[in-house]
Amino acid sequence: MVAGGEGLDLREDGGGVTLRVRVQPRASRDAVGGRREGALLVRLTAPPVEGAANEALSRLLGRALGVPPSRVHLLRGERGRDKLVRVDGLGRAEAQARLEEK
Repeated sequence: MVAGGEGLDLREDGGGVTLRVRVQPRASRDAVGGRREGALLVRLTAPPVEGAANEALSRLLGRALGVPPSRVHLLRGERGRDKLVRVDGLGRAEAQARLEEK
């Protein structure tokens, strides 16, 4: 899913992992599409209106990482394209491996 996942800025965070995400809303399809400057690139069909894109991001990252969307938390960037996300219950190596295997 993510070629060169080792370049992602993944950090252990007390029982979880944080990662930077760059979102492209209103894309033609939902997809995790690589990396840019340490951030995971994510394309979402949802518009950036009333939290729709943020909810879609939680669902997509949950599927990609094999965790329920309820374990994906937006820490920063609620209204912007650049976000900081925390995923509970995953370590850095495990998250990296899951992103690369897709």
